[in-house]
Amino acid sequence: MNNHYYHSDDLQKFGEISEFQQDLGKRFFDWYQAVFQDSALTAKEKSLIALAVAHAVQCPYCIDAYSSDAYEKGWSESQMMEAVHVAGAIRGGASLVHGVQMMNRVKGMSM
Repeated sequence: MNNHYYHSDDLQKFGEISEFQQDLGKRFFDWYQAVFQDSALTAKEKSLIALAVAHAVQCPYCIDAYSSDAYEKGWSESQMMEAVHVAGAIRGGASLVHGVQMMNRVKGMSM
């Protein structure tokens, strides 16, 4: 028995998520495919964004997939790591700005 939740083999099963709900699965994949097409942003740019978002939401499958995708689309290791740093800065800032809620609560209690 495996003692972890994430299995690298599961990434290859992503296409099977429609198995229990065909209609919604098809709609998702149609939308997902459309999102990553060239439009106002290139597919290459979207790949780097996806890599950063994957780190922000901490999805190991997405990190795996978009690390490969971004590298294959021509992003350098330095550019990819910089995108990860941007994600980290945004995630850290989001945690810190929520500290204002704590400060408001504590200030309200101390009055």
